[in-house]
Amino acid sequence: MKIPLTYPKIPDGTNCPLKKCIAFEKLDGTNLHWVWDKGWRSFGTRRESYDYSDLGFQEFSDNHKLFGAAYYFGETYATKLEEFFLSKKEYTDAQVTVFTEFLGANSFAGQHEPNDHKKLILFDVQVVNDIISPEQFLSNFSKFPIAKVVYKGKYTGQFVEDVRNGKYPVNEGVVVKGVVDGQVYMTKVKTKAYMEKLKLQFKDKWQDYWE
Repeated sequence: MKIPLTYPKIPDGTNCPLKKCIAFEKLDGTNLHWVWDKGWRSFGTRRESYDYSDLGFQEFSDNHKLFGAAYYFGETYATKLEEFFLSKKEYTDAQVTVFTEFLGANSFAGQHEPNDHKKLILFDVQVVNDIISPEQFLSNFSKFPIAKVVYKGKYTGQFVEDVRNGKYPVNEGVVVKGVVDGQVYMTKVKTKAYMEKLKLQFKDKWQDYWE
């Protein structure tokens, strides 16, 4: 089923209001979401939703033949996340959406090699309609496989240039998160090497893969 965009588009750093920030590795895979509301209810891509059921898993597999995502989620996250949600009052009575990146060693720009071993990495959690702060995310979910922290500190032009120039050990880049006026704000920085690879592989269509 087609749905509105589940995960917000992340702006670039133009006029970024962040000061204090935490930067996470931006993983180069496919964004998948999983909805819990006193049980796992649905899952899907950024623009599609399927029932969290055998029928939904089959429909998803039919539409996304390279994906074993439901299997990986069940093996890695489903039971342990549910136990955690039921143990914390801020999650127990809420609808919680967890966001994961699905990728393998040779995934690139949302495309995956069929024979690669795949994994799911948790990178954000939303309670009702609000993404939790990066501090809360790290405090609550570091026990799970999550996107690695690349940097903590002040958001500066020098930090942006360092990411672009490959100073940090990331492939695609980073997602920078902080809280501004009580709301989570995010921006992204991509490495020059990744952008050159994108332009080389997709030529005049590379901007279609910018997200």
